[in-house]
Amino acid sequence: MQENLPLDVIIELTNCSIWQQNHLVLSNVNLSVGKGEFLYLVGRVGSGKSSLIKTLNAQIPLKEGIGLVAGYDLSKIKKREVPFLRRKIGIVFQDFQLLTDRSVNENLGFVLKATGWKNKLEIATRIGEVLEKVGLGLKGYKMPHQLSGGEQQRVVIGRALLNDPEIILADEPTGNLDPETSEGILRLLTDISKTGRAVIVATHNYTLLKKFSARTIKCDGGILKEINEDEEIELL
Repeated sequence: MQENLPLDVIIELTNCSIWQQNHLVLSNVNLSVGKGEFLYLVGRVGSGKSSLIKTLNAQIPLKEGIGLVAGYDLSKIKKREVPFLRRKIGIVFQDFQLLTDRSVNENLGFVLKATGWKNKLEIATRIGEVLEKVGLGLKGYKMPHQLSGGEQQRVVIGRALLNDPEIILADEPTGNLDPETSEGILRLLTDISKTGRAVIVATHNYTLLKKFSARTIKCDGGILKEINEDEEIELL
């Protein structure tokens, strides 16, 4: 069942506890994210960044608190509703998770078919649109191994955009990339937020935070806190 949020808010967590199996990783989480907002999620390894992202995606159940994401209440969501929530969320992984035995077009086509697309012309058109958006308009016929790391990550971002999601969750999207390529990926994600999608980037890349400053939330000592731009962020 869909719940109402204020028009410009797409994620609203109130007094939430984030668990990883039987381990409490974050408590008293309060977070509001607007449509078209870009924000960083930072913190040491094991501080709860990935657990929070998995909770937003309904991969980890929300046991305590109220969590409204893209119109769904995470504490009440039914199993059959989860796929519909996930169509409103695009996920970008650090390790790409592309199917290595298929071309870029086939990778993207696989996702569309799995989410209910049937018309071949519409599928081809949509693939062309997202590849154009991520700057890979002519690379659809290539196999993943024929692409650079940055190009593969652009395919992953294109894949996340296929079903026109309202939210992009990027978990260490530049973790395997060199500095110059990382900048290109961050620029692309920033541009995507300007199209009205909320973009949350979990990262420990301090250089990028300095270069592309944005609202920053830190997981630290089991709580979530907002960091002011002039504060130094110890990430390591």
